[in-house]
Amino acid sequence: MGFRDGDEQVALGAAREGVGAGAAGVGAGAAGEGAGAGTPGVATGATAGTGAGASAGATVIGAMARRRRRPTVRRPLPRLPFWRVRLLSILAVLGPGLVSGFADNDAGGITTYSIVGARWGYSLLWVILTSQVVLFFTQEVGARLGLATGKGLMGLIRERWGVRWGAFAALTMLAANLGSTVAEFAGIGSALSLFGIPPQISAAVAAVVVVAFIALGSYSRVQYLFVGVGVLVSVAYVVSASLARPDWGAALTNLVSPQLVSSPLYWLAVVGTVGTTITPWGQAFIQSYVADKGLRPEDLTASRVDVFAGALLTNVIAGFIVVACAATLWTTGQTTIASAADAAQALRPLAGPAAATLFAVGLLGASFLGLGVVPLTSAYTTCEAFGWETGVNWNWREAPAFYGLLAFFIGFAALFVMIPGLPLIQVMFAAQVLNAVLLPFILVFVMLLAGDRTLLGPLASGRVLLTIGWVSTGLLVLLSLVLVVTSVGGG
Repeated sequence: MGFRDGDEQVALGAAREGVGAGAAGVGAGAAGEGAGAGTPGVATGATAGTGAGASAGATVIGAMARRRRRPTVRRPLPRLPFWRVRLLSILAVLGPGLVSGFADNDAGGITTYSIVGARWGYSLLWVILTSQVVLFFTQEVGARLGLATGKGLMGLIRERWGVRWGAFAALTMLAANLGSTVAEFAGIGSALSLFGIPPQISAAVAAVVVVAFIALGSYSRVQYLFVGVGVLVSVAYVVSASLARPDWGAALTNLVSPQLVSSPLYWLAVVGTVGTTITPWGQAFIQSYVADKGLRPEDLTASRVDVFAGALLTNVIAGFIVVACAATLWTTGQTTIASAADAAQALRPLAGPAAATLFAVGLLGASFLGLGVVPLTSAYTTCEAFGWETGVNWNWREAPAFYGLLAFFIGFAALFVMIPGLPLIQVMFAAQVLNAVLLPFILVFVMLLAGDRTLLGPLASGRVLLTIGWVSTGLLVLLSLVLVVTSVGGG
């Protein structure tokens, strides 16, 4: 507290005047003493002059003291409207659902959607709409588990059913994640090969960049990068599909009215589309990421908005990828492609170089996003299963196992993808099959935990959510069995 500079100068000036008055009085007294030594008037003049100066100085000093003691009144902060407070609280929670949703459209997903669009046109858009509903409910359960417990999925499985079941779930997920990580490197190599960069160089550079950024960044920086890349990929595919000039009427009709075909390949495509949208690593990732961000039960509403936005965006972008390939490749009879890079090359003469370039850029961005998220999920999974420190807010010294495992998973996959003549498409398809086989096991664990009121308290699933969850799990089990039987039988 204090007073302004102008007030201080006025007070100091007054003090100087008082001192000057005292000095004048003393001078007058001295003069009187010189004129008539010992006269009473002289003494009186000196005393009066000195007293006047002292009185003026004391008055000024007292005023300064009172001014200093005067409390400073601060203006109250303006009260924000309720809707703005609510919006800010939701924005602070956003992240895990968006990142998980964006990462679902990784290299394997884009390749699958491209093949589906080229082979079946618009007829499988209804699968994307259906899978969006299932994806929302499964991701919402994972987010609630993270909100209520502050722990990842593997940690809860280990605590509830013991180390053996935790190790079983962790090892199975790591096997599936390895295939998905290899697929991300394959996507990066395919995208950059269109610009003349060899796959070996792109794999090595991508591995170093991803590990360094996650290890040296904070949670917020990593999240902002993931969301930024996801937005870039989304814009790329929306523009690419628009440049392809699709039949939007046919697309809308097939979105809401399934056109079923009694072909094993058709149903294989259905299962593959669902399997690349709803993944085991996505289920584990969102719970670990919610816990890592430090969200709490009171963030449930905002977290649901986050999950819904992620599920909506991932399926909207998947739809645009299918539409882009259906409008160009399927309509011209080019129904056979080997990868998303082939789709980008095929788009060039049909939709122009801009659409082809955007498609390739989208593939590159999606592969980089998947390369950051899938190995991160593997590191979360392993550390949670064995009770080690985990989280991107820790540095390398505080969580050496977490970052060491992250570097190992990325480095091993990078070396694997450098093998000359490796059939990358078969590797990516095998990863999707393994994901489909693993997903029901993970969802059974999730649904059993979701109904535990002792563990989750008021955030436990009620009768309606449990029914939806178990029905969705049953459908996914059925689709996984169809995928396995069709794949083994070669149908």
